Amino acid sequence: MIRDLSETLQALLTQPGLPPELAAAVLNFDRPQDPFNPPQTTVDVFLFDIRERVDLRFTEYEITKTNQQATLSRPPLRVVCSYLITAWPVGEPDLAFAEHRLLSQVLQLLSRFPLIPDAFLQGSLIGQEPPVQLQIAHPDDMRNAAEFWAAVGNRLRASIVAAATITMPIFPDETYPVVISDDKAIQQTNVPGSTAELFRIGGHVTDAANLPVAGAAVLIVERGRTTTTDSAGVFILSALPAGSFTLRVTFGATTKDVPITIPAPVGSNYDVQLT
Repeated sequence: MIRDLSETLQALLTQPGLPPELAAAVLNFDRPQDPFNPPQTTVDVFLFDIRERVDLRFTEYEITKTNQQATLSRPPLRVVCSYLITAWPVGEPDLAFAEHRLLSQVLQLLSRFPLIPDAFLQGSLIGQEPPVQLQIAHPDDMRNAAEFWAAVGNRLRASIVAAATITMPIFPDETYPVVISDDKAIQQTNVPGSTAELFRIGGHVTDAANLPVAGAAVLIVERGRTTTTDSAGVFILSALPAGSFTLRVTFGATTKDVPITIPAPVGSNYDVQLT
């Protein structure tokens, strides 16, 4: 995904219609350490920092229900990747002024895109929600440039920091049964020829903010059957007969009783929200 971001920046910085100096420059993603002497005019885009944007962290799970299945999407990371952009002109009569022109053109170009347009997105970033944010030359991007250049073994040089924020999934989606997942017909050994139909049910337990509740106790009161929810707030109870029962969910000091029917009527489920 980070490589996709670098290729996205490459697409931005090599698009048609650029000023002649920027269009003729070679785009490089190498570390600008000493010696750094590109053979022709170069714009270097060096990825120097990757960190989570804690202030943008998602806290809610997303649950999508289709065809009696519930798909649970866990919160992704919001990650900011910071690139140091420098200009390295070659063969110009005044190298300093040529460097300044290139940096100006890069700054003007990237500042147009607080959100990177879909046309430039590459790979896993295509269609990403929320859109990829791009912040250019923010005052807090690099507090001590001299230390950075000392760390890469080169001399202080004018630079621009481009910080892009992407959404990085860290868990695959999980799918669970919303209501009945299957039923069993069991022959009773004491009554030849008779059968009893047993069912397995499943549901989710969430809190008042619709977040999954892990470790909640789930009980079918009339049958004494009990289980606990997993880390995604999911529970499953098996070998239950048809009928009307009380589903009791307990978490800490909170208990909620919900009347249920097995098998579930069309349009209903066994989800419980604790309030």
